[in-house]
Amino acid sequence: MSIALIGLSWLALVLAPAPNGQDNTEGSVFKLQDSLLPGFRADIAFLPDERMLGFVEIPGGEFLMGSDPERDPLSFDLEWWGNGRASGRPNEPTFFMSRYEVTVAQYATFLSTSKYPVTTSQAISAPPDHPVTWVAWTDAVAYAAWLDDEIRTSAREGLLAEPLATLILTGWRVALPNEAQWEKAARGVDGRIYPWGDEPEPDFANYLAVGTTAVGSKPCSRCAHGLADMSGNVWEWTASPYQPYPFTHEDDLQTLRTDALWVMRGGSFGDPEQMIRAANRGGADPGARRPFIGFRVALVPS
Repeated sequence: MSIALIGLSWLALVLAPAPNGQDNTEGSVFKLQDSLLPGFRADIAFLPDERMLGFVEIPGGEFLMGSDPERDPLSFDLEWWGNGRASGRPNEPTFFMSRYEVTVAQYATFLSTSKYPVTTSQAISAPPDHPVTWVAWTDAVAYAAWLDDEIRTSAREGLLAEPLATLILTGWRVALPNEAQWEKAARGVDGRIYPWGDEPEPDFANYLAVGTTAVGSKPCSRCAHGLADMSGNVWEWTASPYQPYPFTHEDDLQTLRTDALWVMRGGSFGDPEQMIRAANRGGADPGARRPFIGFRVALVPS
């Protein structure tokens, strides 16, 4: 049963063939055609035109992580906390999660500015306000490092508002969220099954669909922390290597000594209700690039 559930959750990502049509045009540069995008700042990496550039505070403290099958009958056993068939209560310090998934415009700016290799033009072929896809875990990590440098430079030049400027200049950094941070941001502290509550709601998420939608195009007034697309649209890479619960930061290095898979969260546009639950866990090889894989970034303390 466990093997079958893992197979469902990972959507055969590890076993799927490599996508056709990859350019492998190393050194290519993509130039963004649309210099204006409503709601986003072209002068700072096309981040949201908000005081915190789209980073939303997730207060520190304990939260319910994982699934209790008595409460959530759709849960997979890889979501159960150890052998207890229940949820855990990790304690995550305060951090900030990006309101939206990384967009095509943001990723295209990264490619153009950093001269990072364009491994496939499919990553930048969708509309500029849609989530970027066809990105590997390594691509997501490279983007986060580049964005950290861009925001840090803007902070030094006095272009950022408070408190973002102070956070950046006192050691906070842009990175992929770890698995616990992602789940806490998605479901709040009350263990809700979906970001908005315990029942599926098509008005709040893009799922059972044929493709991506613009980030934030499904406003969710009931979602934890006002974040968009934490369910559906695209699977999102995290900074955590896959390993069985209970979750802990301390054994990540031990996992990395093996051929680690990296955790993804949130489900995608083509998934059913079971796959877009906030506690569901996906995983893939760090080099996997697929039309339903993207990511978002976080601002975390060093």
